[in-house]
Amino acid sequence: MIITRAWEMPNSKTFEINAFYELIKKYVFPTAVILDPFANEGKIRERLRYEKYITNDINPEMPTDYHLDATDFLASFQDCYADIILYDPPYSPRQVKECYAGFGKTLFQEDTQMGFWSKQKDEIARVLKVGGVVLSFGWNTNGIGLARGFNIEEILLVAHGAAKNDTICTVERKAIHHDKLF
Repeated sequence: MIITRAWEMPNSKTFEINAFYELIKKYVFPTAVILDPFANEGKIRERLRYEKYITNDINPEMPTDYHLDATDFLASFQDCYADIILYDPPYSPRQVKECYAGFGKTLFQEDTQMGFWSKQKDEIARVLKVGGVVLSFGWNTNGIGLARGFNIEEILLVAHGAAKNDTICTVERKAIHHDKLF
């Protein structure tokens, strides 16, 4: 496993942080099917220039292919469909509330608890091909997890200075497909 640390200014648009952009470029390949369930403005698609880069954001004002809840977006694809998933969800229950408020989604208590992320991770495990890669962003290295058939290959910590939390990317490769999970 590779663990690297970089320092960059914070940015709410995670993929505009150069260290993360360079890491993503390392794993994409020309024929890859890439899913981005929390694409925001989706500018990385323009920078990477991949035809099979499918974007989603619940905000209907974002220039993405879909405007669905991330779990529903991932659930719309068949098993073992994607080669790469860029998973940059809200990092905390407070961020979930902020991101989803005002976009037609009624938040329930489970939406601000672990179930919010667990359902998405189950869908990622189902949708990603064996051998595929997920890059998970957040404030921890939990990623999708060994229990769902994933092995960590690389971790990138990006420090932002002062009292800001590091932003962390955990790169995992899907080793096996667990039919029993789905």
